[in-house]
Amino acid sequence: MENKFKDNLKLLRLEKQLGQVELARELGVSKGIISLWENGLREPNMFSLITLAKFFKVSIDYLVGLEN
Repeated sequence: MENKFKDNLKLLRLEKQLGQVELARELGVSKGIISLWENGLREPNMFSLITLAKFFKVSIDYLVGLEN
């Protein structure tokens, strides 16, 4: 199964015109975590998924690629 999360995260970040550092600051995580997520090397935990969904005003299903 293809990992759409990494692509959706990057797309949402770029749509908001945020760098990885700015997004990390907004979410209270390190820039390295954002990079790992966007490169598909790590997946966020449930708390982080909820935080991302609220921040970007999208559903978790959208974030993980279950809906368009």
